[in-house]
Amino acid sequence: MKQNELHQPSMAARTKRNTLRLMTWTILWVISVALLSLGPQLIWNFDMVMTTVAIICNLALGYKLILVNKDYLSGLDELQRWIQLNAMGISLGVGLVVGIFYEVLEDIKVITFEPQISHLIIIMALVYIVSIFFGNRKYS
Repeated sequence: MKQNELHQPSMAARTKRNTLRLMTWTILWVISVALLSLGPQLIWNFDMVMTTVAIICNLALGYKLILVNKDYLSGLDELQRWIQLNAMGISLGVGLVVGIFYEVLEDIKVITFEPQISHLIIIMALVYIVSIFFGNRKYS
């Protein structure tokens, strides 16, 4: 065995590390979204400087989250990458179809409330989670 192979972390260890990094940056980004959404009204009374700082922080954390997610996907084996890609494709498709359908329902007065993006995000997240579950179940 070569010297540099001894210092390489196992696939499981790399995946665990990348998963923890992804979880950490996701939590930080979600906190920044909450702060951006609630901060102006509840904390800093719509101060434009504070709001601008919150916007910049949210965008910076979002950018970092995208990079960490890319690293996470790159570190997976081919099967896990395929399961993730499949789940993302299904979630994107459902989001597009349901999002347009949801908006049209309001336009044609089938629903009396204004569609909210949070509803669509919840649906997409649930579809993604279910797709990952069934993908892992099918191939593992």
